[in-house]
Amino acid sequence: MKREHRLRYIIKEGIQDTFFIWKDELKNVFKDSGVMIFFFLVPFVYPLLYAFIYNNEVVHDAKMVVVDQSDSYLSREYIRKVDATADVKVVAVCADMEEAKRMLDEKKAYGILYFPSEFSKNIHKGKQATVSLYCDMSALLFYKAFLLATTEVSLEIGKELRAQNNPSSTIEQEKITINPIPYESVALFNSQNGFASFLVPAILILVIQQTLILGIGMLGGTAREKNRFHSLVPISRHFNGTLRIVFGKSLTYILLYVVVCIWALAVVPKLFSLPQVGEPWTVMLFVLPYLFASIFLSMTLSGFMTSRESPMLVFVFTSVILLFISGVSWPKEAIPPFWKAIGYLFPSTPGIQGFIRINTAGATLNEVAHEYRTLWVQAGVYFITSCMIYRYQIMRSRKLIIKQYRYMKMQRMMHR
Repeated sequence: MKREHRLRYIIKEGIQDTFFIWKDELKNVFKDSGVMIFFFLVPFVYPLLYAFIYNNEVVHDAKMVVVDQSDSYLSREYIRKVDATADVKVVAVCADMEEAKRMLDEKKAYGILYFPSEFSKNIHKGKQATVSLYCDMSALLFYKAFLLATTEVSLEIGKELRAQNNPSSTIEQEKITINPIPYESVALFNSQNGFASFLVPAILILVIQQTLILGIGMLGGTAREKNRFHSLVPISRHFNGTLRIVFGKSLTYILLYVVVCIWALAVVPKLFSLPQVGEPWTVMLFVLPYLFASIFLSMTLSGFMTSRESPMLVFVFTSVILLFISGVSWPKEAIPPFWKAIGYLFPSTPGIQGFIRINTAGATLNEVAHEYRTLWVQAGVYFITSCMIYRYQIMRSRKLIIKQYRYMKMQRMMHR
């Protein structure tokens, strides 16, 4: 056969085998209920579940008790203003700290506001007065609500006292006296300072990677269980090539997860009014290498799965760890170098950081160039490792087949 005809035949055979493997893998996905759960149910239900849980964004009417040893007009005015805020609800005024502590222990309240007996006296004498705030730190959102409410009330009462103690001839002079440097707090990209707006987008990205790892790992474990030689690659002429196997399988996962990505990264944020200021084309171009990197990582890890249950035992617990070391729920500057290095082995770390900057801050691809390049590098590295895994499996299958053939041939010769 001429060289050009042979080359044309090899290319044609490779393309045909690639599409055969794609159809075969697609059948395996839809025949396996466990994989269907990871590929469809979990990515479609988990984003809704997390969005519903954190949909309130902030805490309102956090329960607080007051210990008012001052029992003065100023302390009662302070309590009234705190109770009037949307964040805090004063549920009781206790006689002493012991009674207030008991209410905290019984979870009837989550914070204590303490006024010492000299509170009003010190103010009238022109001295600095102290108000103490004690919080149940098992729930940080309560602490945030109490601190903001008491701080705002302190500033407001302080302005009123300055106006009374330093009367001015005009309204403008009075404004300058009580508020010489006006300030305004603007929460960029998260106007409600809410939990959902910064945490849910990170979870959406992580769900894509984790479900791919679990689903593809389960497919790999199932293939080993069904194969008589416990190999990842079936004994078939269509699987006689590394690239056709990797391209055929990855094509299946890409086509399936295009729908998942549209749902998780576009529809769910729209349903729950999460920040979406990034350009759709920018988001799509950024998610593409993330999807490739996650798929090839999953295919690499599937080569080490010996049973269907192995991915559940090995990878499920990593979700919380990967969320922490991604630098979202915990500042990446505070993460030790070792865990930073571990984090960059997974596409979720640059994927989460880049996606949040694009989708909540409107960053362009140039502004997330580091994360974008990292994802392409990861995709390339894991593509090579997945090819190496499948190449090893093909060679192993051939050796086992030859060994079995020689054994059966010897058996026939002995029975003659």
